[in-house]
Amino acid sequence: MASTRKLTDFRLIGLTGTNGSGKGEVAKYLQKKGYAYQSLSDVIREELQKRGLETSRDNLIACGNELREKYGPEVLARRVAEKITGPTVIDSIRNPKEVEYLRSLGDFILIAVDAPVEIRFERVIKRGRNESASTLEEFIAREAREKTNDPNSQQLETCLKLADLTIINDGSLEELWKKLEELG
Repeated sequence: MASTRKLTDFRLIGLTGTNGSGKGEVAKYLQKKGYAYQSLSDVIREELQKRGLETSRDNLIACGNELREKYGPEVLARRVAEKITGPTVIDSIRNPKEVEYLRSLGDFILIAVDAPVEIRFERVIKRGRNESASTLEEFIAREAREKTNDPNSQQLETCLKLADLTIINDGSLEELWKKLEELG
């Protein structure tokens, strides 16, 4: 971090990162430190549920992109912001306009979480969600769709570059917690 502030000195902590990198584990850690939890993906899940559609990864991506196209690229961040009442960790940030909007709320830090693709694929398979990829090759190909430059789509690569702090989560859960403890 550019300043000497500890991680938990921030009121809003945003999480961006690749699929299976450990964003959810970072969020759980922060929840134990007293942060409320909000997820931009949960906004999309709510929309899919209203439409009676399965919450597969493909549907999440398509619906999120549709919402951004229709209501503006920061729509998911705006909807989550309406629910913020105190210190909050905000998961699943995947568009730079979401980052920009959340920064405008003040006292915000963006953390990128990443890990080597083989490790992430193993994690995704173990968690058993409908990820729409059964091989490493499929996983890599589908992930490429999240790294577009379309302003109304996921722009994960850009969000990773906008992060104030990057955590490489290539070890055990205990090692991740240790990294987070060191950040305060």
